[in-house]
Parts: sequence; structure tokens; C-alpha cells
Amino acid sequence: MIARLAEVLGEPPVPDGTWEREAAYVSPAALRSGVPAKDLAARLRALPGVTGAEALPGGFVRVVVAVPGALLDDFEPPALPEPAWPDFPRTWENPGFVVRYGHARAAGVRRWARDLGVPETGFRPGLLESPYDRKVLRVLAELPGRAASRDPGWDAYQVRLALAYHDAHERAPAVPMGDAPPRPVHTARVRLAAAVESVLAGPDRI
Repeated sequence: MIARLAEVLGEPPVPDGTWEREAAYVSPAALRSGVPAKDLAARLRALPGVTGAEALPGGFVRVVVAVPGALLDDFEPPALPEPAWPDFPRTWENPGFVVRYGHARAAGVRRWARDLGVPETGFRPGLLESPYDRKVLRVLAELPGRAASRDPGWDAYQVRLALAYHDAHERAPAVPMGDAPPRPVHTARVRLAAAVESVLAGPDRI
């Protein structure tokens, strides 16, 4: 989804708002391209999966997409530098632990999913609708814009992503609980975990 938006805008858009109720992006592309913002908005509205686009004052464009999880359809994370934080102490006060444990949890989800028979195929991005899933998606949506920035702030970004994922891991489980059978939402959340795992630095087990 972000790739299609960037093709029209000429650059990756930046996520706007919390995504709690709608998944929106903004872009100053009209300022840089010289194309009127209203024309860019019209082109964006023609894209599949876009529910609205409008020209804003100052040459900005705001676009709303129907399915936040659609960004995982063509998700390609950039190579992030590994943070220099120490491994110890392994407490929540240490950002290094927060990030590495986030990676380990996401990696663990993929192992448990295989053991519990969660299907790898049949990903339905529309099922990533819990507020915890959407919060993780909102942070992931920043990746393309940050990668194009001169000052991406990767260390702080990884902490934010890890904290959002820890909440999702605990409150929106990616694997069945107890004797419950796997459901399509589990497949979707395992895909989300794989995306987080590919971004956060750390070992697969802690």
C-alpha cells in the first residue's frame, strides 16, 4: 500500500494521527513536485484501498486507507543499525532489553505458531483491527519515511516499536490460547510478528 501511495506522491507518505479510528497518511509532495495538491489527491482517490484523499493548506495532501494491515502486503524493512545499548540489566528500564526482548518475543511467536498449526497462508490484513495491532502498524508505517530522512532516529524508533509490540503480544495474542483452534486472526498476527522481528535488533531467544 505504501509503495502505491509513494508512486503517486513521489515519496513515502508519513502516517498521521494515532490510527485508532482511521489509518491516514500526510505528504508535502505537492510542495516538492509542483503538482497541485488537489490533483495529487484526485490520483490517490483512484487507488484501490484508498477511502479518501484531500488537499490541505500549504501544499500538503492527506490520504486515508481502508485497511491499515495492507502495508504488510509489500513490507520490505530497511537495514537498521543495531543499537549500542548494553544487554544488561535485563529490566524494562534498559532500552536495549526492551528492544531485544521484543525481537525475541516476535521470533518466539513464529516458532509457537508452527508448533500449534497456525497456517502461514491466507493472510487477511483486515483482521488486524484491535487497537494493539493498529498501534504496531502505525509505528511500522513510519519506516519508509524514516529511511528517507537524514536523521531517522532509529534508536528511539526501535524502542517505540518494541513497546507497542509488547502490548500487542500480551493483549492481542498471535497464537491460540489453551485448546482453542487456530483462526485467521492468528495468521494475520503472526505476519505482524514477522514484520516486527525483521525490524527489531536482537537474538531469537532470551
